[in-house]
Amino acid sequence: MDRVMEKGGTYLQERIPAVVDFCVSVLISILVFYLGIRVIGWLVKALRRSMERMKVDQGVTQFACSLAKILMYLLLVFSIATRFGVTEASVAALIGSTGITLAMGLQGGLANLAGGIMILLFKPFQVGDYIIQNALAGCEGTVSRIDMCYTRLTTIDNKTIVIPNGTLSNSSITNVTEKDERRLDVKISISYESDIRKAKSILERLLEEEPDIYHDQELAVFVDELGESAVVLGFRAWVPTEKYWIVKWGLNEKIKFSFDEEEIQIPYNQLDVHLYGQADI
Repeated sequence: MDRVMEKGGTYLQERIPAVVDFCVSVLISILVFYLGIRVIGWLVKALRRSMERMKVDQGVTQFACSLAKILMYLLLVFSIATRFGVTEASVAALIGSTGITLAMGLQGGLANLAGGIMILLFKPFQVGDYIIQNALAGCEGTVSRIDMCYTRLTTIDNKTIVIPNGTLSNSSITNVTEKDERRLDVKISISYESDIRKAKSILERLLEEEPDIYHDQELAVFVDELGESAVVLGFRAWVPTEKYWIVKWGLNEKIKFSFDEEEIQIPYNQLDVHLYGQADI
């Protein structure tokens, strides 16, 4: 029994330096990881400030910072792993096998990453643009952030829409605010009993009085359609993009007031029912 205890004590004494070295290595690794996180955060901020001073597109800046952060985290983990005796070849093999597995399991994620790169290369939109990806589903808003795999939109009622970059790169996108000017198209229905000439003159006057319309460009007032129960008038004008809705809403209100004053009737859908007595049949 004494011999067994003696051997056990000898074994522990022989292993104590290794255990101490391992504990020290763990503590150093934790410290390195903590400091590495702080350094990575500082480097990412420095990269962002540098790109902002160079006036690089905001979407490119966000994408580059996200990518740099991930790469530096991988480098940090790689450095800590090698301290525990893991060889570079083993780490490379692990990364390779893991990459193949992830590539097979996360094909959608890789498609989103490729879509993000395509967006930054061809720039169908930038941060700050108002885009429409799917109007029927309500996927439209101002681009607030372009990340590696996702793009964030902020709607007019301050909601956030997150759209995969793969979806954006493979779908039709309407960039509403890319141009400084936007054509305003408005259609108004009037009754057949109303005076068309008077209605057109009212519209022309309202367009001439509107200060936010470009009067040196196309201004057109026309009869668009002779409908089943109304004459459809229309007009076209060019306005600053940022004032499009303000001008449209203001003109709609002025048209209603002016038509009421001039007794121009705006019809609404209605059903006329005629009852016939037996003597009339």
